[in-house]
Amino acid sequence: MVAYTGIQGQNILIVSSDPANPVEGQIWYNSTSNLLKGYQFATVNAWAAGGNLNTGRSALAGGGTQTAGLAFGGNNPGVSSTELYNGTSWTNNPTGLNTARGLLAGATGTQTAALGFGGYVAPGAVSASESFNGSSWTSTPSLNTARYDLSGFGIQTAAVAVGGDRYPGSPRFETATELYNGTSWTSNPTGLNTGRNTGVAFGTQTAGILAGGETITTAVESWNGTTWTTVTSLPSARAQGAAAGIQTAGLVFAGFGPPATTLLASTLLYNGTSWTSNPNSMGTARRYLAGGGTQTAALAFGGTPSPTGAATEEWTGSALQTKTITTS
Repeated sequence: MVAYTGIQGQNILIVSSDPANPVEGQIWYNSTSNLLKGYQFATVNAWAAGGNLNTGRSALAGGGTQTAGLAFGGNNPGVSSTELYNGTSWTNNPTGLNTARGLLAGATGTQTAALGFGGYVAPGAVSASESFNGSSWTSTPSLNTARYDLSGFGIQTAAVAVGGDRYPGSPRFETATELYNGTSWTSNPTGLNTGRNTGVAFGTQTAGILAGGETITTAVESWNGTTWTTVTSLPSARAQGAAAGIQTAGLVFAGFGPPATTLLASTLLYNGTSWTSNPNSMGTARRYLAGGGTQTAALAFGGTPSPTGAATEEWTGSALQTKTITTS
């Protein structure tokens, strides 16, 4: 039998204004508003404006986290510049890519350890690959298949390159998949079920998702480290968007959809099985942007048309917030 007289709790703090820096689970009574309040996680699912890129651009690559982002390359026309985000503003890195280019892909787990690969340098696709250590870029072994408008995911030492366009070669809708181990690229024996370029990808080298792409498709495929499997399609077709997250908790945003002139600001959430359309859209509809972070804290930056090429937006899926506690 429980001795209730021996159980002690904590008194609820009475304050005239809400605490400036509450901790998760903290409860207090605000004597000014006569409300009982607490600090807890709440679903937000909305975008808010962040600091603009210093160099507006489209067809760039990047990633990292919402408070430690990385942007590199892009079309303005082809640029090499690299920028770092601290959660408020972007700073120009003293050195950029060794090969200036746009329409490239990246594997950017963190701001200080990234990989950029593929892209377009007139008159066609390139195979160049480079690694970033937080301050400078170093050329690494090239892709086996030169391509641009490809998709990438993973981290610097365990990356995946998939799809793309070989122009002026062929095919224009590539199926090839390559794996990077920190030293070299290896062509995977099997590729995509649906060849495409400009798809959005997220995940790790052994558990990834590739969604959408040209020719403006709804097709989605899941990657297990060896093969691609067709899974639940997107609610609506799109290409040239961006993504964040992992295979079981992904976020897809922006791009363009049918007809090809329609810019998108919509956001989709993926739980590993199905897609959900979020009612809150981005502030700026755009395509050929880049993104990073997680399903609960993502970053979107760059894109086209002008002047959206410098715009940055921050996504909050869930966050700690002060909430009024009621009995209803």
